[in-house]
Amino acid sequence: MQQLLAAAQEMQSALMNAQQELADAAVEGTAGGGLVKAVVNGQGELVDLTIDAAAIDPDDPAETAQTLADLVLAAFRDAYRAAGELQQQAMGPFAAGFGGGGGVPGLPGFGAPAAGPGQRTYEPDEPCGPEEPGERTAGP
Repeated sequence: MQQLLAAAQEMQSALMNAQQELADAAVEGTAGGGLVKAVVNGQGELVDLTIDAAAIDPDDPAETAQTLADLVLAAFRDAYRAAGELQQQAMGPFAAGFGGGGGVPGLPGFGAPAAGPGQRTYEPDEPCGPEEPGERTAGP
């Protein structure tokens, strides 16, 4: 029993460290050949956005506004994808401990059970929610 408690405390400490590293990390996404840059932290929160002045056409503000909206969205999605990859790297070992193939380190047999009848499991790269950040799945 003490071995189980020690393993759980060790895993909790490692998980907290990984979560803090993600919160402190920053990844960049770009669009329009670098005209728009979005920076998100490892948890996927937008922390900075830069728009190059060359992206703005003063002769056509309506078109510029639409183009900028598209570029900002594309840059955010690029950064968000990179943050997801960073999360997978940082949190992947912990997922293995919960049925992803590894169990609790040092304690065989403590993985999560396989999906039962009527249940579905998702692969690590398979979306199980909205396809893109901010995509709506229901509402008015």
